[in-house]
Amino acid sequence: MRALKIAATGMAAQQMRVETISNNLANMSTTGYNARRAEFSDLHYQQFARAGTVNAADGTVLPTGVQLGLGVRPAAVSINLQQGSLAATSGDLDLAIDGNGYLEVTLPSGLSAYTRDGALKRSAEGQIVTSDGFPLTPEIVIPDDARSISINPAGEVFAYFVDTAVAQSIGEITLTSFTNPKGLEAIGSNMFTETEASGPAIVAAPGEDGMGTLRQGYLEDSSVDPVREITELIEAQRGYELNAKVITASDQMLGATTQIR
Repeated sequence: MRALKIAATGMAAQQMRVETISNNLANMSTTGYNARRAEFSDLHYQQFARAGTVNAADGTVLPTGVQLGLGVRPAAVSINLQQGSLAATSGDLDLAIDGNGYLEVTLPSGLSAYTRDGALKRSAEGQIVTSDGFPLTPEIVIPDDARSISINPAGEVFAYFVDTAVAQSIGEITLTSFTNPKGLEAIGSNMFTETEASGPAIVAAPGEDGMGTLRQGYLEDSSVDPVREITELIEAQRGYELNAKVITASDQMLGATTQIR
């Protein structure tokens, strides 16, 4: 009975949907997190009678045919690139990207990773790093005697010193974009890496070539909408229950078959 296998694929699909929703809700307070959405497509079909074929009985053409679907399969878990709201923090090294783009950081392996989490820190050597200690690219070092720093929307970083009122430029923060940012590979810690699907990294100054601008003293909140996620969770739960009922009904039908004498 095909219904058993078809319903099983439906239950597996709804389970994946619930897992995706669960991850979204778990990250509803994660800085710079973008909500994900599970996407599905139907499986192949068995063609018992193809549409448009000639009926051997009287020579007429079948208008629809008989096609039996065999269930559903996961197609993708797509990321929603909608920007989250910006929350004021007043931190000198808190940066929010207002618009398109990612900050580039260097991993211990030497490879580049990309993030929208602008909760930056200062290392013991004065480097501007992420919360996990990965340095920003291009590297920027804050002098030991700097009393404060300022970052303008164009990414220029200035340091202020006790003995002078004139700010000194110590570097510039660039942003990176991709032709298909949905093709980036998430590696955790709010970071992504480049893939063939995303295309090569495009580096530009903030505010140029379609890049967003930087806002010092702000962080980007998660784009997860809890109300929407709970609504989809209820839908997924109902879908799972309905597919389970199909399995129960199919099992009862098989039971009735075995009792025929």
